[in-house]
Order: sequence, then C-alpha cells, then structure tokens
Amino acid sequence: MTDFSKTRALFDLPQGITYLDGNSLGPLPKATPARVAQCVQQEWGGHLISAWNACDWMAKPRQLGDRIGRLIGAEPGHTVIGDTLSIKVFQALAAALKLNPERRVILSDTGNFPTDLYMAEGLLKLLPEGYELRTVAPEAVAEHVTEEIAVTLITEVDYRTGRRHDMRALTALAHAKGALTIWDLAHSVGAFPVHLADCQADFALGCTYKYLNAGPGAPAFIYVAPRHADTAEPALAGWLGHKAPFAFDLGYTAGNGIDRMRVGTPPVIQMAALEAALDIWDTVDMDALRARSLELADRFIAAVEAQTDLALATPRDPKDRGSQVSFRHPEGYAIMQALIARGVIGDFRAPDILRFGITPLYLSENEIDQAAATLADILATRSWDDPQFKARKAVT
Repeated sequence: MTDFSKTRALFDLPQGITYLDGNSLGPLPKATPARVAQCVQQEWGGHLISAWNACDWMAKPRQLGDRIGRLIGAEPGHTVIGDTLSIKVFQALAAALKLNPERRVILSDTGNFPTDLYMAEGLLKLLPEGYELRTVAPEAVAEHVTEEIAVTLITEVDYRTGRRHDMRALTALAHAKGALTIWDLAHSVGAFPVHLADCQADFALGCTYKYLNAGPGAPAFIYVAPRHADTAEPALAGWLGHKAPFAFDLGYTAGNGIDRMRVGTPPVIQMAALEAALDIWDTVDMDALRARSLELADRFIAAVEAQTDLALATPRDPKDRGSQVSFRHPEGYAIMQALIARGVIGDFRAPDILRFGITPLYLSENEIDQAAATLADILATRSWDDPQFKARKAVT
C-alpha cells in the first residue's frame, strides 16, 4: 500500500501553492536536480562521448520503457521512449494502416486531442486518394466501429472533460470488426492502472511530462503488441530504428521488435529527469493510487457543487472518468486566472472548461477543500471580473 503523505515529501512544491495542474505538467521531484546534474557533470562532463557506453545511454530508452510498461500493463520489452507524442502518433498510425491494407478509414472522436487529429490529417495527405479520417462524438464511437475501419485512434481520457473510454470494450469491438487500435495514454499513464496486454491493445503511446513528472519536453513512449512487434513498419525510419545503426548502411533495415520504433538520438539529459521521476513511480501501488484519486475527486466535486452553481463537465460515475475534474463556465478563463493569482493552479481549455488535475502523490484533502473554498469565493465576489484576468496569455 502506498503512503501518500510520504510521497508528497518527494516533490518540490512552492510554499502556499495548491497545485491542481499535474495533468498538464507534473511538479519537480526533489531528486531530479541532482540526477540531472549527475548526468551533465559526471556522465557527459566526465566521460564525454564515452558515456554512450560507460553510462549505458543507448540502452536507456528500452530500460525506461519497461519501467513505464509496468504502469500501463505492457509486456516486458514492448515499450520504448523517445521523440515526442506527435511523432509516436504518426508512427503508430502509419504502421497500423500498413498492417490493415484493405481498409482506408481512421476512426477517432471529436474529444481527441487536436495534435492526434493533425498528425492523422498530415499522414493521409501523403497516402494515395481514398483514405479518410472520420471523427464522431465521443459517446458514439462504438456504433461507428464498422468493417470499413482500418484503425481506431482514441485518447482514453478526454483532455477537456475527463471522460474515459472503455478500452477493453472498444478494443474487443474493433477486433471483432477487423480493425486495429491505437490508444493515446497522455491522460491515463500515472492517473490510474492501464491494462494494455489484458485488453489486447495493438498500439499505445503517451507522454511523460504530465502525471509522470518527468519535466517539460520529456520524451514520449510507444507500445507495440508482441504480435505486431516484428511486422509493424515505422514510416519514420530513423537511424536508431535500424537493425544495425553503427553499420551505417545506406539502406534501411528495421530493427527487431520495439527497437524499430526508435527514430532519433535519445534525449539523454531529459531521460535522467524521467529516471528520477520513475524512481517514485516504481514504489506506487496503482490500484491504491486510483482509489485515492477517486476519493479526492469526489470530495472536490461535492465541495464545489455545495458552494457554487458551476456545471460539472466530468462524468459523475467514477468508472467513466480519469483523474481530473472539469467544470464549465462562460468566463472560465478569467475565473482560472483569478484562481491562479490566489495560489490555486489549474488550467483552462477552450471554450469554457476549468480543469483540475487530481494527483494523489502530492495532493491532500485540506488542499482540495481550500481550492473549492477559494473557487467559491471568487465566484461569489465576482473577483474574476477584472481586466487583468481577461487578458489571454500565450499558454492557457
């Protein structure tokens, strides 16, 4: 069982701040600066280029991938980190379409994160005529999984509302109809237990800078099911995905298994930050995390609804949501800026979503109560109705 009062002490949280935005950028683990400094000063500084061998830099994408794999229910040896989430979406889509060549439709939903849809659109422009990206309402995905579909591209948890798709049911339905599945776990990994192998998912990908706390710009990860590992063809054929990268062949030969999904040189310094963060996650019981997340979320919903008339955007049923709580208000942006000014940090998503990440590793019941009370006071006093809170910043 995980002691969440102890995990809180592992993070460097500013005094007087209630942080409800770990679903967008996780806070700094206290061990990260020393681990990054070690990588920079002792490994890079001390070994120079020899560090690739002496410090095992080249093997870390697989090593860290397996540590993430535990959190997402992946088979060992089938998850690797590197590049960005957008690149991993592109790779997975290209590979899935090649594995299902008689079909031409990618099915996604209107609640998907836009970059996933952008990557799909960009890929389809490179393919012959006849391919289609089809988007439907999140609640209508199941009824649109037909024999036309080549692959489903679904983010398990809606980034705005926190609505959670049923991975097991949708994967089984897709397979019954002859389609493959790609799951974006950006708002799943580190939020609740994921069971890729048990659900028979084909591909999955996600980022490490949100719930996993690996820092801004931290690398993404990709999972490929064992049955596809040696046949999936990466459209982005980078040198580190080559079977023998240091042979420097002019022609590309895909590496074995998940290694073929590597593209460019791994981000060594950022991997050090991820490594420090995963030292915490290695100790976390994911079922206990989920139970605590739901307790805190229910507490926040009840407190906000008791004190305000905000409209809940997140599903009320715990099984249908991830680890965030969202409310709607026409002045959501200004309200969130007023909250941030008073030390309660969440974020805003257009057009009207106030979004709050529920992160048990460093969030207490007292902070939940204080956040709800501060939100209620801002609404009751209309302190949000100030020009300074309505001026849009570059990042919302």
